Amino acid sequence: MDDPDFQPILVGLRVEIRPIRAKDWQEMFAAAADPLIWEVHPVRDRYREPYFREFFDGAVASHMAFAIVDRSSGKIIGSSRYHGHDPERRELEIGWTFLARSHWGGSYNREIKQLMLDHAFGFVDTVVFMVGETNWRSQRAMEKIGGIRRPQLCDRAYHGVTTAHVVYEIEKPRR
Repeated sequence: MDDPDFQPILVGLRVEIRPIRAKDWQEMFAAAADPLIWEVHPVRDRYREPYFREFFDGAVASHMAFAIVDRSSGKIIGSSRYHGHDPERRELEIGWTFLARSHWGGSYNREIKQLMLDHAFGFVDTVVFMVGETNWRSQRAMEKIGGIRRPQLCDRAYHGVTTAHVVYEIEKPRR
């Protein structure tokens, strides 16, 4: 069996999701350099250059991350990535997603997640999302797109600090 394509180009009505590139740094940092984007995130300082640089470099090195481009303007408005593919369990994580505030509250997040889910369901049966326990904004967004909260929490470490995360899942639709 061929390895899944973890960095396809996905095109929707409003966004193009394409592999992140090192040369995206300046434009992506400009989209992320807003403290309000990160105010309920476990890494609240990610709007600052050294913290975002670590996030960005990790995204590029993962070979599973994306730049999210607004098709009407051609500008980068955020990022997301796949992570932790488990072929045995047929499971994959989508996470590390952020959007510029100019694109909050509409249908952008739903379209981004749907494009990524549709692609992932070509090789997995379950997609999971790990959301910081106090990140109520992302928890609400997960519920809006049909995420089902698992009963257990999971821990994830950032800069040596362990933070509890809520785990949501979405299963491949049965046909």
